[in-house]
Amino acid sequence: MQLTSTAFSPGAQIPRRYSCEGENINPELSWQNVPPGTKAFVLTVHDPDAPRAGGYTHWVLYNIPAQSHHITENVPRQQSIKGIGLQGKNDSGTVGYTGPCPPSGRHRYFFRLFALDEEISIAPGATHREVAEKMGKHILDRAELMGTYSKEAEQAA
Repeated sequence: MQLTSTAFSPGAQIPRRYSCEGENINPELSWQNVPPGTKAFVLTVHDPDAPRAGGYTHWVLYNIPAQSHHITENVPRQQSIKGIGLQGKNDSGTVGYTGPCPPSGRHRYFFRLFALDEEISIAPGATHREVAEKMGKHILDRAELMGTYSKEAEQAA
């Protein structure tokens, strides 16, 4: 599989619009080359550079329909979204996407898409850990898109 975004290129700076300094909305994402037998997708956004054990999860979206190949910009922060899937809690404890907001320096943000051989049986609002446990043995393939972010004050320094 391949995961891409019209908002940023692999390894590039994520635009301010998608961060805590901007509109704090998710960027558009698209994917292709889905493996046969895919029944659902899981999407996560994770910052391994965050100053906490295990990093910081910014978004958990799961049971994305198998026929989907695109997530639009600015997905509503609701637990269940018809045609899009179920959203879990990010590490701030809220449902939906929360953008890059590193306390210092440049951080990496990994957008990861997993193709699953079945939908996972878990209620909306689950944590990243709960979703990861449920999808463990059902992953057919995965794709990754990494972007970076540093706050504007840091960039000017």
